[in-house]
Amino acid sequence: MIDKVISAMLFPAILVILFTHITYSRTVALLLTLALIAVSAYKGYTHTWGLIIIDAASLTLGLVIANWLINKNRRLE
Repeated sequence: MIDKVISAMLFPAILVILFTHITYSRTVALLLTLALIAVSAYKGYTHTWGLIIIDAASLTLGLVIANWLINKNRRLE
């Protein structure tokens, strides 16, 4: 169970940041990550509401970090 909690804390944030850098769109990155989380929940890898809440918090943190990185890069240009 502890491995699922650690994965829920790290992977959504990393995926949003990665997809933002690949697609240059925060919206597309957020939708892709939400789709992956939905598929994993459908397949049964997310068993409890606690994991879903941790996924959502990590997703939000990843979006905040992606916004910060994009704004930082715009100021440098």
